[in-house]
Amino acid sequence: MSGEKTEEKKWYAAKAASASLKRVKAFLTDNGIEHFMPFVEVCVERDGKRVNELRPVVANFVFVHGTPALCKSLSAESGMPLFFLRDRENGGPLIVPRKQMDDFIKLYDFSEKSFLILNENLKTGDRVRVTRGEFSGIEGELIRIRGHKRVVVRLEGLFSLAVNAYIPKENIERL
Repeated sequence: MSGEKTEEKKWYAAKAASASLKRVKAFLTDNGIEHFMPFVEVCVERDGKRVNELRPVVANFVFVHGTPALCKSLSAESGMPLFFLRDRENGGPLIVPRKQMDDFIKLYDFSEKSFLILNENLKTGDRVRVTRGEFSGIEGELIRIRGHKRVVVRLEGLFSLAVNAYIPKENIERL
């Protein structure tokens, strides 16, 4: 045994230029690096024809599951246009808590129409957990948006997601 301490993998937030997203995704996939890049299919008009096109859900974000050493190697990789967001307190790459990332992935996997992307500052509401239904297990804040109560999941320092579906109050418990 070498006595070396292996670092625990965490989720890190990075950004890539729009034109580089496909290349970054291919690189991460080809090298077996666990990552999450949320895309949504949108219908656009080109040369008078309607075509479906994949676009990033949130401003070219790429989430990488790895260690700080992996983040450093990806940032330094020759020709790799991947820029990790920095934690203001410690200067290292910004860590996204596992529970927030799991809830974000669950919302995305359920349906791209099941959430709203919110970039505005929201007032703090009650911390809640969805107890039953498709969103069971998701934790967030109960907030009123456009006259409707929504469960909001925050990816701290990045953005917030709101469940864009009716959740009966009996399926929500206060934490």
